[in-house]
Amino acid sequence: MAAGIMVVVIAAVLAEAVWETAKPIWDKGKINPDRIGALVIGVIVAVAAGVDLCAALGLQIAYPIIGQLLTGILISRGANFVHDLLKGVQQLSA
Repeated sequence: MAAGIMVVVIAAVLAEAVWETAKPIWDKGKINPDRIGALVIGVIVAVAAGVDLCAALGLQIAYPIIGQLLTGILISRGANFVHDLLKGVQQLSA
């Protein structure tokens, strides 16, 4: 797969993963405090550590903080989710 197309695919996968992570914040007409807490902790860890999954995957974002925030949202889903996400991206690029 061409490099430019791969970046678009990675961006699409990351966008869907972030959206699917954010949706459970509002569940059945109520805010889910567990999801809010996980999101806050994930974002704090990513920003404090300077972790940017987007940059690591070759998706350069003009403002690095945005990549860190998106990474924090993904981190909030936990290690299994991030592992499965990276495994899927690797299979796409193979």
